[in-house]
Amino acid sequence: MNSTALVILFLSVFVLLALLPFMHRSWTKRKGQGETDAEMARPTPPVSVDGPGSVLVPQEAVSEPEPEPVVPSAVKPSFRDRLGKARASMSGYVGSVLSRKIDSESWDEIEEALILADVGVEATMNVVDRLRVTAKEEKITEGPQLIEALKAQMKADLVADRTLDMGTEGTTVWLFVGVNGVGKTTTIGKVGKRLTDEGKTVIMAAGDTFRAAAAEQLATWAQRCGAELVRGDEGADPSSVIFDGIQAGAARGVDVVLADTAGRLQNKVNLMEELAKVRRVAGRDPGEVREVLLVIDATTGQNGLTQAKRFAESVDVTGVVLTKLDGSAKGGIVFAIQQEMNLPVKLVGLGESAEDLVDFDPDEFVDALVGVD
Repeated sequence: MNSTALVILFLSVFVLLALLPFMHRSWTKRKGQGETDAEMARPTPPVSVDGPGSVLVPQEAVSEPEPEPVVPSAVKPSFRDRLGKARASMSGYVGSVLSRKIDSESWDEIEEALILADVGVEATMNVVDRLRVTAKEEKITEGPQLIEALKAQMKADLVADRTLDMGTEGTTVWLFVGVNGVGKTTTIGKVGKRLTDEGKTVIMAAGDTFRAAAAEQLATWAQRCGAELVRGDEGADPSSVIFDGIQAGAARGVDVVLADTAGRLQNKVNLMEELAKVRRVAGRDPGEVREVLLVIDATTGQNGLTQAKRFAESVDVTGVVLTKLDGSAKGGIVFAIQQEMNLPVKLVGLGESAEDLVDFDPDEFVDALVGVD
């Protein structure tokens, strides 16, 4: 072998030895990356609970991702701030009445304002007829005095017991009913957070077994508030799921069981009969149904009154939760529900956050509704 060949061989060996550490690191990285990709591609086994029927899902077993924390509002939501749409529908008429002495047009404007706010024709006529009597007896001649008399009368008409009954015996049950899309499940979540913030213990029973998303939504709220959840298989008997939740509540001594139900159209006889069955089963020992809360979307206006009548025929409704009041120009439905159904509005939704579900305050509501922007 000549000297040139030896030089070439020596240089080749030298280059190979120099590159060997880099080749080793590259091979190791590719091998590790391949294992990582394989692990990521491997399917995650689903979390399941063996056995038929309802199951109690403790907090540590809830598989939903941690929801975004709800940041409490620094200030309690104001009826006046949140009822801008409802007030705007009346303010033109109210402003006109305020600007002059009482005449025939004043009464027409008050009627139109109340009907436009969806107080309803029957309830409006009742309000105006009594207001005429008051104006005559008290010799009211000025517009501002008439509006003040109207507000005082409306506030008096809304006097009612709006407490939420926690009960003293048995396992307290609050049953939530209503048509599709009014916000029952979200309302239950907000009520649950409110109760747990007050230091009470809560079980949520996912009685809406026909809509898979309802149980998942309720699970997220249960995790958020620190409540427990009882749920059943999709399509399971709602009565059984709710009764299982009540039994779990009795065994654990919880303060209240919040029971969800499937949304149903009030004109479907078979669905309303099923709801009546749910109510009967929920009242069996150890359960004590202390509240049946009808959830109504305020934006539906007078249709909400029709819903209230049909639901009251099937279950013993104790009060109303009015959602989306902040986005409605039809807040007057409160008067129609109370006057024609003798049902108090107990809670109202004034926004999206949990803290925006507040106790209904008649005085604040009337002042906000019958005002001028």
